[in-house]
Amino acid sequence: MRTIVFATSNEDKLKEIREILPEAELLTMGGIGFHEEIEENGQSFEDNALIKARAVADYIRKARPDLSDALVLADDSGLEIDAMDGMPGVHSHRWLGERTYREAMEDIIAKLDGLPDEKRGTRFVCAIAAVLPRTEDAEEGRELVLRRTVEGIVARSIRGEGGFGYDPFFYVPEYGCTTAEMSREQKNAISHRGKALRAMREELLREGLL
Repeated sequence: MRTIVFATSNEDKLKEIREILPEAELLTMGGIGFHEEIEENGQSFEDNALIKARAVADYIRKARPDLSDALVLADDSGLEIDAMDGMPGVHSHRWLGERTYREAMEDIIAKLDGLPDEKRGTRFVCAIAAVLPRTEDAEEGRELVLRRTVEGIVARSIRGEGGFGYDPFFYVPEYGCTTAEMSREQKNAISHRGKALRAMREELLREGLL
């Protein structure tokens, strides 16, 4: 079974990852002893995902040679709102500041008050980066990175108890509900992270790494 170290400590995210990558032994940063703060100062979701994956891969090379055959995966995700010029974008978490997600969603709903549905477009974006194990032919592991999205509109009120983050106001017209009102199976089938994880899984299978 392939060992994958995923650069996260988010338990909600880990549940989704485990369901989509059942053939891997999944370890977290904390699980391998990595507790440093990683400065995510990239200009894109892809940049930040690579920054995190490289940091964990570098730690493994220096401190955990027993994991030298492990894959390292990291993701960066966020929300883009058309009426706010793509904000909060790569700053989705930092943009919260001291607010809760609910407070941030209420602020956004207020900003978009009066706008028709066609001007309330939004999307969840997820980029996943992989640092592959080093081989005899390459001193540094190869890197893969890809992006997937899911489109929706900003709901006019907060709805649903499931999911996390901005899910309660991310309305998907085809389903007639927010992603917080979906079952875990429904959300995984359409979510940006679910799409990106499945695409990465297919890439790793093609590479013979899973």
